[in-house]
Parts: sequence; structure tokens; C-alpha cells
Amino acid sequence: MSKGRKKILQKLSLKANLSVMKTEISFKITCFTGGPVETHAYLIALPEGNLLVDAPEGAADYFREMPINFLILTHSHFDHVMDAAKIVREKKCPVAMHFITEEHLADKTLCRRFGLPYEIEPVKATTYLQESKQQNILGAHFDVFEVPGHCPGSICLYNESAKILFGGDVLFAGGVGRWDLPGGNGKLLIDGIRKKLLTLSPETCVLPGHGPETTIGREAKTNGYLISS
Repeated sequence: MSKGRKKILQKLSLKANLSVMKTEISFKITCFTGGPVETHAYLIALPEGNLLVDAPEGAADYFREMPINFLILTHSHFDHVMDAAKIVREKKCPVAMHFITEEHLADKTLCRRFGLPYEIEPVKATTYLQESKQQNILGAHFDVFEVPGHCPGSICLYNESAKILFGGDVLFAGGVGRWDLPGGNGKLLIDGIRKKLLTLSPETCVLPGHGPETTIGREAKTNGYLISS
């Protein structure tokens, strides 16, 4: 099992004035990186508890001493969900995902049928996520974007006040999610990024599923996948 690594992103204590709540909140985000392909999980301290975004291998052990009040899975690929069932069982927390993600997780043989030596324990959604605005999650409000193309059912979470996007495997620093896996569609992915993500504020910090953080402005100007005709 990967030990993973932790960092406090820029000692990320982002203060945002949430107009819908009429109160100032501070986000403290802890990033854990684990599993066979160095996948990120983000633990976000929100007004009503801790939100965990994704559950790579090692996340359950790493966050064992920390409360997890809600788990969100950005998509169903094995590296993002390896510890999901364990976390839900141990923390007794609700878990939200796209309905397609739940369908994929219900198939315990999915990884092996595609040549991967893993068997993922199924986990059922407490709540399904779909495209929506101002979804209340633990006292903070997030827009949910459906951006398939890397994986059916892929979602991104955006907090407008803090200008943070949890991008899963949709958008990376200098790249985008691969689309050569089952269910992938490059045109669908690029169109979704351009229409839904690049329209966000250029200052928006993108926290991806792999690699370093970036900004929407930087990717709009320099990401070769997005600026090519």
C-alpha cells in the first residue's frame, strides 16, 4: 500500500465571503497522494464538517484520525475509488457520485476485464450528483459540472466564492484527461472543458486528480489541448 504524501496546498486557508450564507468561511485543504498512479484526495474543512473528494489507495489509513463527514467521488476509475468503501464503512459517512459511477462500482469484475489486477469493493451512493448550481454541501455551496469524455459520469466541483475547482481527471496543468480508455471521447471532453470550465474566472485554482495545481487562466492561455483549433 502506498504511504502517500500530504501537503497543505499553499497552507491553503482561503477566505471567501459566501453571499448565500452572509458569513465568512475559511477553507483548509489537505491533499493526500496515494495509490499506484499517485492520485490525489482532498480533505476540505467546511463550516459543517470535512468533505473528502476522492478515495485513492491509502486514503483511509492516512485520514483515520480525522473526521470525514461526506465523501464525493469524481468518477469511477479504480485509482480514485480504491478506498471508498472502506472510508464509508469506517467513517459511516454519506457518499455522493454520479449514477453512472455507482453502476461502474457495482461491477466487481470491471477492472480485471480491462486487464487491471484490482478488484474494487462496491459502494452505493447516498446521493446522486448531476449538473447543478449552488449545491449545499456541509454548509458551503458548490456548482456541479458534468464533464464526461475521460470517463462517463465524470464531475467537477466548483466553489465560486473561493474560486476553487476540484477537477478530478478532467483538466490538468498542461493537459486533460486521457480518452483512450473504455467510454472515453476526446471531442466530448474538450468541448465540455471549453464550455463549462474555461468560462470560469481566470483566477480559479484548479485542484486536479493528478499532478500540480494550476489556474483556469493559465490553462486557457497555454494548454495545447485547449488552444489548438
